[in-house]
Amino acid sequence: MGKKVVVLGTGGTIAGRSERGSDNVGYKAGQVGVQSLLQDIAPLQAALQGRELVAEQVAQVDSKDMGFAVWAALAQRCAQHLQDTQVDAVLITHGTDTLEETAFFLEQVLPPALLQAKPLVLTCAMRPASALTPDGPQNVLDAVAVALDSAARGVLVVCAGAVHSARLVQKSYTYRVDAFDSGDAGPLALVEEARVRWLGKPAPMAPPRVVDLQALANTAWPRVEIVMSYAGASGAMVRSLAVPDANVPPLRGLVVAGTGNGTLHVDLEAALLEAQAQGTPVVRASRCARGQVVAGEGVAALPHSQGLSAVKARIALMLQLMP
Repeated sequence: MGKKVVVLGTGGTIAGRSERGSDNVGYKAGQVGVQSLLQDIAPLQAALQGRELVAEQVAQVDSKDMGFAVWAALAQRCAQHLQDTQVDAVLITHGTDTLEETAFFLEQVLPPALLQAKPLVLTCAMRPASALTPDGPQNVLDAVAVALDSAARGVLVVCAGAVHSARLVQKSYTYRVDAFDSGDAGPLALVEEARVRWLGKPAPMAPPRVVDLQALANTAWPRVEIVMSYAGASGAMVRSLAVPDANVPPLRGLVVAGTGNGTLHVDLEAALLEAQAQGTPVVRASRCARGQVVAGEGVAALPHSQGLSAVKARIALMLQLMP
């Protein structure tokens, strides 16, 4: 057993404050430092089972504003702490809006050997720290219980007593405290009175992607945009994104959130095929909340996302396009 549990703070609603305790919407995210946030959770010391708590503020942002620089810094800090033999687990407090993207990104870039050796657990809140009944403290306690469970491995997300995998987790509700689910697969586990009841196992990790974490901070991230198919969709958006603009990096890839089984309006599909023919990779996902794009017998003109949501397919494509 190691001697430490590390908590990396990035801001979000869990660290938010409002002028009134009854206001769970009009708050400002990322106002409470992670050290103060943890100090206010009275049962936390007992939950750590004698381990030292190490808190580090990596960022202090509203997660809707999450960006590549924070991701690069977070990945480096996670790797450093996961390598430390004195550290049993690493937790991240994060905003809910882009939590699923950060979790998937970290799973993709961190060395699989580190993630198989000990868990990396992200948690969050749907109500600010100033709320009459904040959900953040219980989520942190549940995340600690998961992080210290002997079966926990890889990148996990804990919210409202449920444990989700980084690949499948998605924010499904705008307001409810149980805002996340894992689609058809359901949660990996439930946390009940500080005990973890496992319901399944994470899917096998994809072949390791070799990423230079030190270079991420100075890497020019390829510009990959997401478009959506809908009734009356045209190819105008796709063609406008490809027009050179001195103020933005050139378009390197596109992800399309199609209707149903990744189907596309005929006009939008024509523009996407044009872009692909001109050398811009295009990946087809679905805008549906359940299921994934199911390939038919023929070879599709536009490759599908291998079960990833549009936002996660974008991350995968960006990493694929990096030198």
